[in-house]
Amino acid sequence: MKGLYLVTPDWDDTEKLVAASEQAIAGGASMLQYRHKTATHELRMEQAAALLAVCRRVNVPLIINDHSTLCEKLDADGIHVGNTDASVAQVRAKLGKDKIVGASCYGDLQLGRDTAAAGASYVAFGGFYPSRVKKYEVTTPPDIITRALSEIDLPLCVIGGMTPHNARPLIALGAHSVAAISSVYAAANHQAAAEEFAALFR
Repeated sequence: MKGLYLVTPDWDDTEKLVAASEQAIAGGASMLQYRHKTATHELRMEQAAALLAVCRRVNVPLIINDHSTLCEKLDADGIHVGNTDASVAQVRAKLGKDKIVGASCYGDLQLGRDTAAAGASYVAFGGFYPSRVKKYEVTTPPDIITRALSEIDLPLCVIGGMTPHNARPLIALGAHSVAAISSVYAAANHQAAAEEFAALFR
């Protein structure tokens, strides 16, 4: 797990979402997370299936945010959970050992340790910066990256208000991947925006 971890915005227009995602993947996104907090069950199924078809064509993993049943039904590559979702242990037991299971650990190193022990595939820390999408306290210190890497033998993703400019020092500290929504999907050129992130990992 390395590079730009693309996370979808709450767009109801499936055609627009798929087109933008395809362009960002062409720009170098290495993993895609389908996240739509306000979608209906039907829309979520439609969009996740469409994105999975895109990801399968180009061999990019599709991760489903929160909805383990949707992940199971589509046979997507994995799931990402937060502190209000099912636990890592629960989704690992449900989906089996071969699926990717990631978890938001916020600014909590102990949560990262617990997540790893429960069978996570990667840990995500943040937010490091203010986000245009999520509302949270920006209290995650950059040094959590080096502390986590010294204890947790898993890929580490950084999240929260990421741009190519402010992600650079976090990558320098050892972050394996950067999760981004607005910096790519709100850009005029989705492919070029993704290329800027991907270049940071070369």
